[in-house]
Amino acid sequence: MSQVQTNTYTEVEVDVLTSIQHPYQLIVWNDEVNTFEWVIETLIEICGHSTEQAEQCAILIHTKGKYAVKQGDYDELKPMCDAITERGIGATIEVTVE
Repeated sequence: MSQVQTNTYTEVEVDVLTSIQHPYQLIVWNDEVNTFEWVIETLIEICGHSTEQAEQCAILIHTKGKYAVKQGDYDELKPMCDAITERGIGATIEVTVE
């Protein structure tokens, strides 16, 4: 006697992420003009970073040449970017790439 094997397939619906939660990044650029202290103070006052977070960002900015210090919506980041550049620190907003 031979056995007959049957296969059953179940269709499953899967939600796919179609948009990025934080589509923009606030990038701060390294330069040879601004001090670590000034960058740290700026990140604390403008971005709301803790002292430790601002220090880590400043080190990454210095070693990598630039660093995304904040992610969010453009309308949220634009005033921060403007405030940072008004302090003489290079900053831009870029689209998050994932």
